Amino acid sequence: MEPGTLTVILIGAFIIVMVVLYKTIRIVPQRTVYIIERFGKYHSTLDAGLHILIPFIEKIAYTHSLKEQAIDVPSQTCITKDNISVEVDGILYLQVVDPRKASYGINDYKFAATQLAQTTMRSVMGKMDLDKTFEERDTINSAIVMAVDKASDPWGVKVTRYEVKNITPPPSIKDAMEKQMRAEREKRAIIAESEGDKQAKINRAEGDKQEMIARSEGEKQKRINEADGRAAEIERVAAATANGIREIALAINERGGIDAVNLRVAEQYISEFGKLAKTNNSVIIPANLSDVAGMISAAMTVIKEQSTSGEMKTKP
Repeated sequence: MEPGTLTVILIGAFIIVMVVLYKTIRIVPQRTVYIIERFGKYHSTLDAGLHILIPFIEKIAYTHSLKEQAIDVPSQTCITKDNISVEVDGILYLQVVDPRKASYGINDYKFAATQLAQTTMRSVMGKMDLDKTFEERDTINSAIVMAVDKASDPWGVKVTRYEVKNITPPPSIKDAMEKQMRAEREKRAIIAESEGDKQAKINRAEGDKQEMIARSEGEKQKRINEADGRAAEIERVAAATANGIREIALAINERGGIDAVNLRVAEQYISEFGKLAKTNNSVIIPANLSDVAGMISAAMTVIKEQSTSGEMKTKP
C-alpha cells in the first residue's frame, strides 16, 4: 500500500472517530434538558451532566430550558364593556415543568400560550368599563394566569404570572380623561382651599371668643377692684365722720360747748343769708325777722361772753 493512500485512510478514520465521538458524548448544561429519541421514538430525558449516546441510533430531538421565561404578548385591540377600543399588551411568565409533554403535547407552547393570553385578555376586558381597567389590573392578571395555566397543563408548562404593560385608549378618549382628571384636581384644590378658609374662620372666631372672654374677665376684675375701693373709701369716710361727730359731741358736752355751737350756727346763718342777698336780685326775707335778730343777739352775747371769759383767764 502506498504511503499516500495510507495517509488518506488514517485521516478518514480519524474523521469518522471524531464524528462518532461527537454523536456519542453529550454535555447537558445546567437547567437544560435534552429529549432523546431512538429510532424516532421517545427514549429518555437527559438532565445536566455528561451523557453517552449510541451513534446513529439515538439523537437529540428537543432541547428545553427549565428556567422561567418571559414572553412578550403583542399589543392587541380590545373592546371594553362601555364600547371603548383600547390597545393592550403585556408580558407572560412561564416555565417548563415536564419536558416530555412540552415536546410532544404541542407543537409550539410559546406561541400557543401567547395566543391564549391574547384571547383571554379580550374576554376579560370586555367585562369591564374603561375606568375599571386601570384600577383592576390585578384582577386582569389573575384571570389570564388562571385561564392560560389551566389550558397549558397538558403542555407540561406552568404559567407563573402575567403583567399588563400598557392600556392605551384612543386619543379622543385620552383627551377626555385628561380633562376629567384636570377638573377633578381643580375640584379637590377648591375643596381644599374652602376647607382651609373654613378652618381659618373657625380659628379666628375661636380667637375672638377667647379675647372677649379674657376682656370680660378683666373688666369684671376691674369693676370688682373699683367696688372694693369704693367700699373701702366709704368705710373710711364713715369712720372719719363718726370720729368727727364723736369729737364734736365730746366738745359740746364740755364747758362752753353749747355756746360755741350756737355761735357757729349764727355765723353760718348770717353768712348764707348774706350770700343770698348778693347773688340774687330778689331777697327772700324770713317770716319773723325777730328770730333773726334774736339769733344775732344770741350770737353777739356768746361772743362777748367768750371774750370776757378769755380776758378773765388772762388776768393774774
